[in-house]
Amino acid sequence: MRNKKVEKAVKKILKHIGEDPKREGLVDTPKRVKKAWEFLCSGYDMDAQAIIKSALFTSSNDEMVIVKEIELYSTCEHHMLPIIGKAHVAYIPNGKVIGLSKIPRVVDVFARRLQIQEQLTEQIADAINDAIDPKGVAVVIDARHMCMEMRGVQKICSSTVTSALRGVFKEDKKIKDEFFSILSFK
Repeated sequence: MRNKKVEKAVKKILKHIGEDPKREGLVDTPKRVKKAWEFLCSGYDMDAQAIIKSALFTSSNDEMVIVKEIELYSTCEHHMLPIIGKAHVAYIPNGKVIGLSKIPRVVDVFARRLQIQEQLTEQIADAINDAIDPKGVAVVIDARHMCMEMRGVQKICSSTVTSALRGVFKEDKKIKDEFFSILSFK
C-alpha cells in the first residue's frame, strides 16, 4: 500500500511540472523513483553500533588509524537534493580496533538519510566514540551541495568542510595538527 502511495505522489509531481506520466519515457518513473528513494534513505534501517561491533578486535595499537577519501552520497533534508563528498575518519584505539571496511559502512549508515552535513559529521564521530571508547575520534567531511549549485546561489563547485573532534583530537593540539597535516587541511 505504501509503495503505491509513493508512486501516486511521483505521478502528481510529474503532472505538477507539466509532464505526462503516461508518456513512454515516464511510465515506469514512479516505480524507479520509489526504488531510488528506498536506497537513498536505507540508512534508517541500518544500525551503526551493530556494524562496528561485528568487527571489533583486541589490539595493543595506540597510534592513529585513518581511513581517508571515503566517498559519500547523501541527501539534503532542506531541499532533498544530493550532497556529494568525501569523509575522512580517524581514531586512536584504546584496546580495540575496528575492521577497516566497517568505517565506510558507518559513513553510509548516516549518509543514507536526509541530512545536514554538520549533523552527519557528528553522527559518524559519535557512533565510533560510543562503540569503542577510543582515546579520540576525528571526522572531516568535504562535500558539495547541489542545493547550492543547482538552485539558490548557484555557486558551482563550492564545497563545505565540517569536522567533529572527540577526546585527544580536541584536547591535544599536536595530535589534532598531525591529523589535519595528514589530510592536508591546515
